[in-house]
Amino acid sequence: MKHAGALLLVGTGGFLGSVARYAVTILFSPVAMGFPYATFTVNLLGSFLIGFLGELAVSSTLVSPETRLFLVTGFCGGFTTFSAYMYEHAMLIKDAQFFYASLYLAGSVIGGLVALYTGMFFAKLWT
Repeated sequence: MKHAGALLLVGTGGFLGSVARYAVTILFSPVAMGFPYATFTVNLLGSFLIGFLGELAVSSTLVSPETRLFLVTGFCGGFTTFSAYMYEHAMLIKDAQFFYASLYLAGSVIGGLVALYTGMFFAKLWT
């Protein structure tokens, strides 16, 4: 497949995933009550979807490479990047790359928090 076609599939899927993610946010807005239910739901649902679709793509012919780009990379990527993170982590474990799986897990959580607070710090310097 040409790159332009692949970009279109990923972009369209990402658009639809982002819209679906916002729809979940709207759905859960009346029950917010201090817990991020929408994000929690999106992360779990996205992880299930990427696991299901990703496994179908590698274990069967039910999901073509084009469909995988549209659904897994595009839709799930637009819906939540957490699902991609979970899938990549699972693939490291499946490939017995336990050092890299641990590094990815700890680095993503700790590094993500450090990056978040660093960004917040610099934003406060600008205001």
